[in-house]
Order: sequence, then structure tokens, then C-alpha cells
Amino acid sequence: MTDSAEGRMRLTVLGGYLGSGKTTWLRHQLHEGKFKDAYIIVNEAAETPVDDALLGQSSRLSVLAGGCVCCTAKADLIALLRKLCDERSVSGAERLQQIVLETSGLADPGPIVAAIKADPVLVYHIVVSEIIVAVDALNALSQLKTEPLGRRQIETADRLIVTKADVAEEGTVKTLLATLKTLNPLAKLLGASMGVEIPLPEWEGVAPEHLPDLLHDEVRPPIIPARLYIDDSIDWTAFTVWLSALLHARGEDIVRVKGVVRTPAGRLLLQAVRKVVQSPEILPEQNDMREDNMIVVIGRGFTPEQLKRSLKHFAGR
Repeated sequence: MTDSAEGRMRLTVLGGYLGSGKTTWLRHQLHEGKFKDAYIIVNEAAETPVDDALLGQSSRLSVLAGGCVCCTAKADLIALLRKLCDERSVSGAERLQQIVLETSGLADPGPIVAAIKADPVLVYHIVVSEIIVAVDALNALSQLKTEPLGRRQIETADRLIVTKADVAEEGTVKTLLATLKTLNPLAKLLGASMGVEIPLPEWEGVAPEHLPDLLHDEVRPPIIPARLYIDDSIDWTAFTVWLSALLHARGEDIVRVKGVVRTPAGRLLLQAVRKVVQSPEILPEQNDMREDNMIVVIGRGFTPEQLKRSLKHFAGR
């Protein structure tokens, strides 16, 4: 998408399925000085935000937590964008030129763009300049077979960032690239590892993955976020065993786990995608009143109460 009206702020929508690496990619862009003067908006479906902890390079950042901005939190997004427009119009204020919206992994970029175009105020002040969607090379092919949301995200993109392309099997990456080109022939394809751009393998002539009809998926349980508080009654070693066992048993239902916990080594970022637990990362101390010791589990086929009872039974002292 291009801006045909001079003077409007440019909005970049950064989307992608749960665990696709959106925040890692954005963090590296900020580290490299890209989006330097942009206002960053981070949207998380869970009430306890985590991803903004990784974006310390941005001095202008707002968090919209507790719902996706494509649906339940749409009004909050519109209100924030209108506020930015009002501040920009103040005489003498530094004029904001760019906004980057990192959506929840459960968000569909299409309704976000439609909402901005339909708003009588925003349509004159903001133009969606690009939709970037991160695609997880390790998990995307299986997700695309079962998750219609993942397909909708890819179909709306101007640019597709294939993340973790260096650790996935080359044959898998080639098949994924062919599949992405079938879903969105016009999107630009780029590879990334920990946010750093890397070359993609040559895939011309490779057959795309067969993707089944997903009309039946409408009756599947919805994906929901559940919050688990890791208090002093939880044994840390037992918690790690519980989490590993949970992912092994329910890895297809639990699509994302993330949270910040305090340990003797410092503030530790925990993340998992499906059955894969990523290497923990020590975060710097921050005076942001963040609610640490809170783990967010995102998936389907369970209730928050069931997870809480399971954790307490397994890891409670």
C-alpha cells in the first residue's frame, strides 16, 4: 500500500500468528534505527502484556492489552489513534510521521485496515502504508492446515517475513515459500533469523503444500488466553516440569506460552510455541510497574481454572 495523500501519518501493521517472531523482528529493526521516530503500539490479547518488555529501544510506546484490536479492543485502538492525531495537530508540537502497530497473534489485519478507513476522523489523518506479516518457518505449514486465521493474515500482507528460516529444514522452507506465494502471489518474501535479514533458498519449481478446506473449523473451540500467577507457593523446579509435560501432552492445543518471572538470576522471559520451549532470556530491571511472575497460556480446549488447578496440584508446595 502506498500513501497517495500527502501529510497523513503512515501506519505499518505488523501481524503474524502466535509465536511467529513479530516482537523479535521489530526489536531488531528498532535496534538498527528503523522506525526510529515512530510511535509503537503493542496489542496483546491477554490482560497481562509481555511483548513490550522487549521493545525498550522505543521511547514512544503504548500497550493495548486484554483483547485484539481487530475486534474486542477495536474501540481502544481507534481512541488511541485519534488521540495521536489530536496531539499531532497541536501547534509547535513535533509532528509524528509514522506509527507501527504490532498486533496480537490472534488478530486479523483486514478488519483493522477497514476500521481506519471507515473512521471519519482517521481516514483524513492516517494511511496504512504497509502490512507486514511474520511467518514461522518451523510451524507455519502445520498451522496453515488447521488455522484459517493464519491464512487470512498471510493473504492481507504486503511483505512476508519468514522467521526461523535458518533452523527449519531447507525442504520445509522451500515448500513453505511456494505455499505462501500461492496464498499471496504479490507479497514480497524475506527471511529473518532473530530479526536479522537472511537469504531464502531458491524454491522455484517446488510444489506448494496442499491446504484442506477449513469450513469445518468454524465449530472448533476458540483460542483464549489464560493467566497463571507464579506465587511463592509454586515450586520453580516443579513448575518447569509441569510446563514441559503440559506442552508435550497438549502441544497442538496450546499454541503460545509467554511471561516474565523473577528468579535468583533476575527477570526471566519465558516463551514457548506449540511444543517448543525457547531459550529463556534475562531482561533488564525496569521501573515500569510490570506485573511479573505472570504466565500467559494461549490456546484452546481448556479453561483458565483447569490450568490453575493442574499447576497447583502439580507444583504447589
